[in-house]
Amino acid sequence: MGHGASKPRGPYAKGIAKREEILERALDVIAREGYRKASVKELAEAVGLSQAGLLHYFETKEELFAQILRKRDELALAALGADLAPIEDLRGACITVAQHNAEVPGLVELFVRLAVAATDPQHPARPFFLERGWAVRTLFARLLEKQQAAGGITDRLPPETLARILQAVSDGLQLQWLMERDFDMAATMDAVFDLLAAPGGPAPEQPPPDGDRLS
Repeated sequence: MGHGASKPRGPYAKGIAKREEILERALDVIAREGYRKASVKELAEAVGLSQAGLLHYFETKEELFAQILRKRDELALAALGADLAPIEDLRGACITVAQHNAEVPGLVELFVRLAVAATDPQHPARPFFLERGWAVRTLFARLLEKQQAAGGITDRLPPETLARILQAVSDGLQLQWLMERDFDMAATMDAVFDLLAAPGGPAPEQPPPDGDRLS
């Protein structure tokens, strides 16, 4: 009988644990205090390290920031269902994420700034954004295909095209929200799904008229 994969031990395990601690504390600092507090100096102080000590775990500031965003995605998926498979309510998941984004402007700004920087083919964060984009579109397309088959989403476009449109809307709303904080990202995302609804499909729930409400 095999012993299976062994767990990391010794200095390697401690290094992994320290990286996780750094990422989780950095997420907290940026979410609470904003992107402008996201210097290597500030983040190092938050975990009791020198700047050189922090960069021992991450080769560059850009790699650190990319890993912070990766950790953000991991925690968001955990909050939605611990795995990709249970996230069957795409509309609800997108609205929930948009609502959460409005509560963490520092992380939204970090995402937008790093996404723009990663358009440079040599930028350290580019692989993260390419991988993330593929994963998001793959998940969206799978769920959209199922909803098209059930008659809930328009089939005028292939699910892969709709998935890219949804990704563009989600990313674009974050940029617009940084410029104009007085609009509701979640409500706008909800409206997009109204537009994608198949003709004759299930109508969105409407509040009852005033006269029909229970007192």
